[in-house]
Amino acid sequence: MLIWKSLAEVPADLRRTVVTLGNFDGVHRGHRQVLRRVVELAREQDALAVAVTFTPHPRAVHRPEVPHEDIVSTEQRLLLLEEAGIDAVLLQRYSLEFARQGPEEFVRGMFVDGLRACAVVVGHDVRFGQDNAGDFTAMVALGERHGFEVEAVDEFPALEGATPERRCSSTWIREALAAGDVAQAAAVLGRNHVLAGEVVHGFARGRELGFPTANLAADVAGMVPADGVYAGWLHDADGAAHPAAISIGSNPTFEGVSRVVEAHVIDRPEERVEDFDLYGQHVDVEFVERLRGMVAYEGVEKLVAQMRDDVDRARAILGAAPRPS
Repeated sequence: MLIWKSLAEVPADLRRTVVTLGNFDGVHRGHRQVLRRVVELAREQDALAVAVTFTPHPRAVHRPEVPHEDIVSTEQRLLLLEEAGIDAVLLQRYSLEFARQGPEEFVRGMFVDGLRACAVVVGHDVRFGQDNAGDFTAMVALGERHGFEVEAVDEFPALEGATPERRCSSTWIREALAAGDVAQAAAVLGRNHVLAGEVVHGFARGRELGFPTANLAADVAGMVPADGVYAGWLHDADGAAHPAAISIGSNPTFEGVSRVVEAHVIDRPEERVEDFDLYGQHVDVEFVERLRGMVAYEGVEKLVAQMRDDVDRARAILGAAPRPS
């Protein structure tokens, strides 16, 4: 997949494109319906399938005082767009200056002169240009004026619990993750939520208690769910998936202060216990189901008993689920 970080990087001899526009945070089920149609139309018209997206998230630029957490990192988002079949991504740097473009200036510069779009595929609720002044009707009119087709796709597929007021959206996913409801987040995403990061040395408390863990570095990629214990999978650098009990929190039993993501691989093969060294590896941690919230226990014995129960429950949950390929 081609990645352009500005219109200046787009080749002058670029062939025609079919373009879509959005933040694509999470690249959830609704996003993928739009992307699927972009790819289909591009193949029909012998054109490139192109997604225009932004960094940082526009909300972080317009309202910097309000905390904002992306569901996936930029690297994860690009990988998901590639998996959806997109040929090229324009990763546009978003700024207040960029946002001051009027709807026609934006469309002419981006779609017409920049990307040579023969078609633009968007959701019905698309907004663009300064103060979000442009809408779907405006996009259609601009397409007629500048020679490209405009197609709308219903980007909010049917989902249990989804209504016109509660549709598939990145906001819903963030709310679910903030509440620790990784199963609901997965329903909207269309896949399990994943964090990515490097395994680093921790305090080794888990190892001392008989539950060694892979601790992720603080700069983990992806939105970290609420504190608690989860059943999930750890994908190592070789791509192997290992069942895991995942803990997120500050280790309240030991009066910890730093929030940590750590995964205990369940039932490691005895012959590999000694050489199962993940330090320095970049791994993915995939969440399946929340087991419980984070609790401070009175004494190590009660904590160990709870950890054994967590592992047993995680084993049962993951044993009933298909192992990731």
